[in-house]
Amino acid sequence: MLSSKTEFPESVEVTTQNPSSSPSWQIELLYDGQCPLCLREVNFLQKRDAGRGLVAFVDIADDGYTPEAHGGVDFETAMGRIHAVLPDGTVIKNVEVFRRVYEILGMGWIYAATKLPVIGAIVDKLYEIWADYRLSLTGRPNLATIVKDRQKRMECETQGRCRLNDNG
Repeated sequence: MLSSKTEFPESVEVTTQNPSSSPSWQIELLYDGQCPLCLREVNFLQKRDAGRGLVAFVDIADDGYTPEAHGGVDFETAMGRIHAVLPDGTVIKNVEVFRRVYEILGMGWIYAATKLPVIGAIVDKLYEIWADYRLSLTGRPNLATIVKDRQKRMECETQGRCRLNDNG
């Protein structure tokens, strides 16, 4: 599969791939299923999608999550900032994800003002601050700890050698 990566302003990272078939969804939203605030937003968006399948919701916290199936976005990267994948394999991140999802669900007016340069820059900066503090604000360990715990858990599952306690 061919892949190219280009950086764009406004915190949008684009990765294009040559997909073998077109999916039925218009955007694949990668979200943290362990984040209570993220889940609240996802539940709202799922209701707005109303079973139409316009948005594919992918829980990156699920142990079955694989970067290869989702634009190459690894767990740690996805945990640091919100990402989405478009049907052509393009990966977007940060506030651009919300703009696109809301537009697809017919609520683009909510984020329309963020397309204006000054407002967009302010909202992008506010999102960066939120993303940096999201884990602590929701009472969770820091990103390094979450990644380490996941790696350890995944290692145990693939090797089948881990025990519940070290004493026996």
